[in-house]
Amino acid sequence: MTTKTRYFAIVSLLVLTVGLGTGLLAYYVGFSTSAFSRDQQPDELKFVPPNATLVAYAEVRQIMTSPLRQKLRTLIPDSGHGQQDFETQTGINIETDIDHVLATITEQRDPSGRLPGTAMVLARGRFDVVKIEGLMREHGGQVLDYKGTRMIDGDQAQGRPSLSLAFLEPGLIVVGSSNLVRMAVDLGQGGANVTSNSDLMNLIRDLDSGNAWAVGRFDVLASQAQLPSGVSQNLPAISLFSASANIDSGVSGIVRAEARDEQAANSLRDVIRGVMALAKLQSNAYPQFQGVLNSLQLGGTGKTVALSFDLPSEVFDVIGSRNSSRQSPAPVR
Repeated sequence: MTTKTRYFAIVSLLVLTVGLGTGLLAYYVGFSTSAFSRDQQPDELKFVPPNATLVAYAEVRQIMTSPLRQKLRTLIPDSGHGQQDFETQTGINIETDIDHVLATITEQRDPSGRLPGTAMVLARGRFDVVKIEGLMREHGGQVLDYKGTRMIDGDQAQGRPSLSLAFLEPGLIVVGSSNLVRMAVDLGQGGANVTSNSDLMNLIRDLDSGNAWAVGRFDVLASQAQLPSGVSQNLPAISLFSASANIDSGVSGIVRAEARDEQAANSLRDVIRGVMALAKLQSNAYPQFQGVLNSLQLGGTGKTVALSFDLPSEVFDVIGSRNSSRQSPAPVR
């Protein structure tokens, strides 16, 4: 792949994975109350390696017609250049072609023994295979057959892993590092996958009903994030985390963390209480956010810490008005 193609491939991953967050990031990714339940797991899990450190799921299509998304389009206009560039390079329209995505980060050692995070996104929807292949060929992609699966691969440049795209099933594509894409193809033909990872699967089964979720190994992700030493040394010892959210006209959800022991859990609760107390003091200047702060509920027992939240529709009106005032030109004197 050319540098430009690699850039747009990276952008596509960021658009799809960063959008799995909550709050304003919900602008990019969709949710529906039927997206996930305890008794139903995404079929795409079978393509995820067992050593995944993060697994996140969200519906893309449904947010495009949700009340929140329509409000945000009005309050915070977006040029849409990122989505347009992605469609130009791949032939995929994020808003209309993708139903839902499953994103994952996998722990893999490189030759030096380091543990760099490796990302992969599985997207299900309606894709024009011929158009995608043609556009990516134009930008340096090489179409090949890997164990009977069509792939668009990029050459490794300057020691950096290339990004690839493969058509796993009708209506299902995978985008990510070449080695992970090949691994997904292999897993589709059998073998141990993330469903054999008891830690992550227990988190998934314990999720509250919601419209998006994420689970992962916090300790591994934090070590890969290269946090400043002052921050990493003062973090309570957290091993696992999960988050689920529901987005309709507003955003509500719950975040859970599993600490190494009860002492670490108590330390984490103390940190959260301190932040909440400081925020409530500051809220005197912004009374419109007091309802949000009052909705925060800290809970959990033993090694588990839980924090629930509720962002009503009115919060986004306030955010939108503040954004508009910052963008308004200064009066001419």
